[in-house]
Amino acid sequence: MEDRKQRLRVNWLVLVLILSLYIFGAILYPQLPDMVPSHWNINGEVDGYTSKTAHVIGFPTLILGMYLLMTFAPFLDPKPESYKKFAGVFGGFRLILVVVLSVLYLATNLVALGFAISVGKITRAVIGAMLVYIGNYFGKVRHNYTFGIKTPWTIASEEVWNKTHRVSGPLWAVTGIIWMLSIFLPERTAFIVDMALLFIVSGYGTVYSYILFRRLNNPR
Repeated sequence: MEDRKQRLRVNWLVLVLILSLYIFGAILYPQLPDMVPSHWNINGEVDGYTSKTAHVIGFPTLILGMYLLMTFAPFLDPKPESYKKFAGVFGGFRLILVVVLSVLYLATNLVALGFAISVGKITRAVIGAMLVYIGNYFGKVRHNYTFGIKTPWTIASEEVWNKTHRVSGPLWAVTGIIWMLSIFLPERTAFIVDMALLFIVSGYGTVYSYILFRRLNNPR
């Protein structure tokens, strides 16, 4: 029972932060337009809207749902004992994810109120910071079925998992730094560069894990 409580531990300060988003949205509600920007295209232009009611309720609820999902993930994972070995890293990621989404929620509200800010630049900055964190600590993430680089070969072999995360970690960290620096590029260029980097580092981890798995299981 004690182990279960440890795995399901909730950071109540984070829940207070999420609750404050509901309060913030309720305060702003009368000033918000009926339709609030919800999506930006590759050029940084708004091309999608949602009702302000759905926005002020739905966005914080999405954040809350993702936080609770990650809180219960260790309990639902087939290898819950692994999370004890990187509990600090996993807890840090949960916090950063909530902060990133909260910043995007606040930025969207400011745009809806008429402030001239670039949600694209803010998105790249905060996600870039999250990628740096992930990359810096990937090597400490232990074998599990929920969090990390999940390919058929990392799931099948703990050795492949560990080596893939150690090798991929610095690449993700560099990608995060480039994401943050890309705020100085034109919107379209930044989007192409950043998404291409994500595709490359993701593909590298997949290919590396496959080759390593084959090498370990078919030694010459």
